[in-house]
Amino acid sequence: MKADISIRSIDDAKWKTQWDSFATHPLQSWAWGEFRRAMGVDTARLGIFKHDKLIDGWQITFHRIPHTPFTIGYFPKGPLPTREMIVELTLLGKQKNAIAIQLEPNIPLPTHYPPSTSLGTSLPPSPLLRPAHHPLFTRYTFVLDLTKSDNELLSAMHSKTRYNIRVAQKHGVVIAQDNSDNAFDTYLRLSKETTLRQGFYAHNERYHTEMWRILKDARIAHLFTASYQQHILAAWIVFVWHNTLYYPYGASSRNNRETMAPNLLLWEIAKWAKKQGLTSFDLWGAIGPNPDPHDPWYGFHRFKEGYRPNLVEFIGSYDLVIKPVLYQLYTIADYARWFFLRIKSTFS
Repeated sequence: MKADISIRSIDDAKWKTQWDSFATHPLQSWAWGEFRRAMGVDTARLGIFKHDKLIDGWQITFHRIPHTPFTIGYFPKGPLPTREMIVELTLLGKQKNAIAIQLEPNIPLPTHYPPSTSLGTSLPPSPLLRPAHHPLFTRYTFVLDLTKSDNELLSAMHSKTRYNIRVAQKHGVVIAQDNSDNAFDTYLRLSKETTLRQGFYAHNERYHTEMWRILKDARIAHLFTASYQQHILAAWIVFVWHNTLYYPYGASSRNNRETMAPNLLLWEIAKWAKKQGLTSFDLWGAIGPNPDPHDPWYGFHRFKEGYRPNLVEFIGSYDLVIKPVLYQLYTIADYARWFFLRIKSTFS
């Protein structure tokens, strides 16, 4: 490590503004860390200091493996790993009795990797890092370029998407930003309905409630609704972080599907973001090139693809293995757990 660089744990809220200025993704924001702590998740913030000046930070959560003394670490949307980072995370992982720490860097491909602004050069191949056995983020996402004019964006869309937007407008679908308690209660109800309909495993009500409370207060989270004849048909929570809008959570009703309300909802949110001066709209996930129509996420992928966003690939997800033997046992047990959850959600 460079002699003038030091790393230490920080929790004092006096660092919040500086921390957020370095965080490149909402999942690395100070508020996200507070949300995870509110959920009872062990959250560590490591500040990187140069001559006692904070120049960067890493936020990692540690999740207890049920009925064991061990944990799994998670480091979402951080920087490119470096030798020094691996050393520090390994030390932290040992302190937290972690079997492994999953890293999902917020680094797209293709890109040129500049030297780290804080800790040095890129990490070479390492026996400690291996592709994650269960990535939480998709390797790909769709990003809509909001620097284009409305006409340019509309012209680039798939003709069916443009048609569906017009259908929603003709039906009189109303799009509104509504951060009220009533709107959030409707979002919760629609989330349950959507989860049951799609058969996907999803976060529970407490997760959504704490996330909304803390990130709304931090002015990161915003709720938008699409209504038809005064009934909300779709409700989305979006995040604003620096110059980017993110779409992490959406819910919809099966009623009045002919109104195509979600199509207009995405378009109006994009226009709202443009007015806020945001330059990108990250649609939070995509299958990738040449998607399989039988993939359970294909419908979501196709819906987003209709707006003709850019398909962005990230460098991937990696597990920093700290306890190799236990890691092998954990991966077997975790595969079984997720298989059970999928079966449970299908028949719930």
